[in-house]
Amino acid sequence: MKLPSHYHSGLWLVALLWLATPVFAAIDAYKFQNPAQEQRFRALTAELRCPKCQNQNIADSNAPLSQDLRQRVYEMILAGHSDQEIEAFMITRYGDFITYRPPFKPATWILWLGPFAFLLLAALGVGLWLRRRGRQAAPELSDAERRRLTDLLTRREDRL
Repeated sequence: MKLPSHYHSGLWLVALLWLATPVFAAIDAYKFQNPAQEQRFRALTAELRCPKCQNQNIADSNAPLSQDLRQRVYEMILAGHSDQEIEAFMITRYGDFITYRPPFKPATWILWLGPFAFLLLAALGVGLWLRRRGRQAAPELSDAERRRLTDLLTRREDRL
């Protein structure tokens, strides 16, 4: 089926508009008093996780919440807050989840020690399985099975 020529120009227009949608994305422009503030901003926004997104930092996320958090970090940097104060504010408000490196405390022990405990349990399980497997004796063959095995082996030797 051939499309009329006026549909071709419409298809091109739709394709171009679809490809141009990233052009409409908002770009945050922050004015800093010095390059050190800008560097701190970039480092902090890269280390803070977006509470709404799946494993994405607030620097890379386009979620409205991340935009608000970037704005808050910017304002706090300009107000003279230290990196530790900004991080403590975010943790107080959003919990330890907001950092990629949560502190080592009772509430986060499972995050830090869980992988090692899992590996230890897996190694213990494999060790027990191998130990039990080594103890089991090979099943004894019945007389009929032994004759059949001998017969098969002699046939094979004759072919070779």
